[in-house]
Amino acid sequence: MSESALAVPKEEMKEKVMALAKENFKKGPNCAESVFMALKEAGLIDFPPETVALATGFGGGIGLSGGVCGALVAAVMGVGAVHGRQQPTQGEMKDIIDKLYGNPGLYRFFNQIPHEFEEKFGSTQCCELNKDYPNDWYNKDRLRACMKYVTEAAGMAVDYIYQGKEEGYGQPFGKNMAGKV
Repeated sequence: MSESALAVPKEEMKEKVMALAKENFKKGPNCAESVFMALKEAGLIDFPPETVALATGFGGGIGLSGGVCGALVAAVMGVGAVHGRQQPTQGEMKDIIDKLYGNPGLYRFFNQIPHEFEEKFGSTQCCELNKDYPNDWYNKDRLRACMKYVTEAAGMAVDYIYQGKEEGYGQPFGKNMAGKV
């Protein structure tokens, strides 16, 4: 992430990224590509343009399989591009594990993202989010709903990128598979 991007006030950056994501989606990229591209275009992700290809397969909940919403996945990818571990095998095993599970720990931070998305939309699963359109994927109402998921996920990514920079990773865990609190 460029320092100049972080110098932009969060709300201003959030509006910019949400608008970019919406415009991207209108032009044809899938949900995940639209979010990832917007974060990149705004300067929050400092990767080559070709990296948008990493997001392509997540559209439609991974290749239209209905799994985790691609917009949500791309938001997590964007946050991970800024806050994720670039050298996850370096250091002692205890330190490697503590960076994920500890307090502070990255899982505490990333755990918030799907819970917030689910709270806003009722699910993280593409098939649930689009259950009203089982045989009409190109329905304009479905596209409008997905545009909302795209713009909101892009805005959430901005919120978390800034939150991690400002607060670090000591948030309480939400529901999780390890029973962590």
